[in-house]
Amino acid sequence: MKISIGQAAPDFTLPDQDKNMTTLSAQKGKNVLLLFFPAAFTGTCTKELCATRDDIAFYNGMNANVYGISVDMPFSLNKFKAEQNINFPLLSDFNKEASANYGSIYQDWILGLKGVSKRSAFVIDKAGIVRYAEVLEDATKIPDFEAIKKVIQTLG
Repeated sequence: MKISIGQAAPDFTLPDQDKNMTTLSAQKGKNVLLLFFPAAFTGTCTKELCATRDDIAFYNGMNANVYGISVDMPFSLNKFKAEQNINFPLLSDFNKEASANYGSIYQDWILGLKGVSKRSAFVIDKAGIVRYAEVLEDATKIPDFEAIKKVIQTLG
C-alpha cells in the first residue's frame, strides 16, 4: 500500500525495545516522525539513527515524537539502542504488518532475505494525518532530513 500525503496514517500497535506497547493513534496531539529502517547494527541504519539521536533536541522542541521501526526483535533493538545511545524508542515490526501498511517493505532484499523494512520516513501531524512520506528503494540512501525538518516546523 502506498501512503499519500493528506491521508490518515495507518494505525499500529508495536512493542518497543523494552517490550512496552506503543500505539500510533495514542500519539494524537503530538507530531510524529516514523523512521522505518532495514536492520539494526548495519552501517547506514546506524548512521541514520545516530544522526536523528544527535538532532533529538530539534524534534523535542517541535513537540514531535520520533520512532524507529524495523522488523528486528525487541531484544535486538534493545541492544542496538543501548550500544548507540539512541534516545528515542525503537519499535519491533517483527510481524511486518506496519511496514506493509506503510508500503515500506522489501519483498526481496539482500542475501535472499524477504520482508525487511524499506528505509522510509513519515511525518504525521497532531491529528494523525500524513504530512510527509518518503520511501527509498535504495537502502544505502538516507531520508531527506532537511525536508523532514521543514515540514515539522510548519506543523508547530
